[in-house]
Amino acid sequence: MTLRAPHLLALAISCAGLGACNTADRLSQIGAQPRLTAIEDPTAQPGYKPVRLPMPDVQPVSYAPNSLWRTGSRAFFKDQRAARIGDILTVKVNVTDKANLNNETKRSRANAEGFGLPNAFGLEKAAGVAAAGISADKLLNATSTSSSDGAGSVQRAETVTTNVAGIVTQVLPNGNLVIEGKQEIRINFEVRELIVAGVVRPEDIESDNTIDSTKIAQARIAYGGRGQITDVQQPRYGQQLVDVLLPF
Repeated sequence: MTLRAPHLLALAISCAGLGACNTADRLSQIGAQPRLTAIEDPTAQPGYKPVRLPMPDVQPVSYAPNSLWRTGSRAFFKDQRAARIGDILTVKVNVTDKANLNNETKRSRANAEGFGLPNAFGLEKAAGVAAAGISADKLLNATSTSSSDGAGSVQRAETVTTNVAGIVTQVLPNGNLVIEGKQEIRINFEVRELIVAGVVRPEDIESDNTIDSTKIAQARIAYGGRGQITDVQQPRYGQQLVDVLLPF
């Protein structure tokens, strides 16, 4: 889509109007405390979508006379650790990665080749050959030498320590649990994301319903961000394209 001059002018006027409204609003709050946002119904906000997560099958509730226990209850001397689809557990992310690698390769090679024809039916004594200063026993003499030296090193140290709540999305036939958790934290104009997924054994879940990330099989842990700071830290799209296409 191509923006023409009238469109650009309208866009500039709109941006200027928004900036003026923001400036007027800030000027009106000079000397006063920042106002808090009023409590609103989140389901009435534009773009709201109900949460859909895996849930266990509904169990029928039955009551037994003269009993304190109710079928389907989640408590009353019951193990509160995650065990069914939809249950929540806390993953203690503790990733410490450190690597120090050094590699050096050296290679050298020298070649020498010589070719002569001392006797060539007497033609080696021809006047033209003698005039050219050609020695029959040294018609060809070639030498070559090559060498290469390469060295590389890697030094990396990364540490991530935090907690994130995950939800059981599947129970495997052997009883292991498939979990997945995602956490987003927005600070000003930057969003920090933490994603954890994998397979855990119910036996590895501690009594406080937590599990260490080192006990997660097929673990997928991603920690990063998106926003204005991340955009500045990344090379521009044109530079990334050039880096991929250029062979040098």
